[in-house]
Amino acid sequence: MPNQQLNTIGLDVEKSQKLAQELNELLSNFQLYYQNLRGFHWNIKGSNFFELHTKFEELYTDAQVKIDELAERILTLGQTPLHTFEDYLKTARIPVHKNISADREIVQALVDMLQILLIKERDVLEAAGDAADEGTSDLLTPIIAEQEKTVWMLRAWLH
Repeated sequence: MPNQQLNTIGLDVEKSQKLAQELNELLSNFQLYYQNLRGFHWNIKGSNFFELHTKFEELYTDAQVKIDELAERILTLGQTPLHTFEDYLKTARIPVHKNISADREIVQALVDMLQILLIKERDVLEAAGDAADEGTSDLLTPIIAEQEKTVWMLRAWLH
């Protein structure tokens, strides 16, 4: 007979619920990150247009994949992913960026958003460790490494 304290993937139910909450917060931040990137892609102006327009498309396409992976991980933990913009706006720390088109301002906003994501991802990693959830840890570790490298490159571009 299965242990009533474990979910269907063998993790503590209570710890999985806390982890899913952390993942939902990350999901909300990723949704705002994604939408901001779309706006950056559409509205960038200036001599760096072609370079940044292409980069933003690469980043928002990648973010869309990560959003799906995060939502599916929440479902795997037996919980429900947030799925309305109302919930995302209430939950996320990433601000909505509206009507900006200057390259340096946009790139700085992107660095700031990535910092928020990285901090939240480390919170999720801590909760995943507490729940002994290697699946979530394995999902986030390469995302963190990739984003850290992106921050380095964007900061180099800014200087």
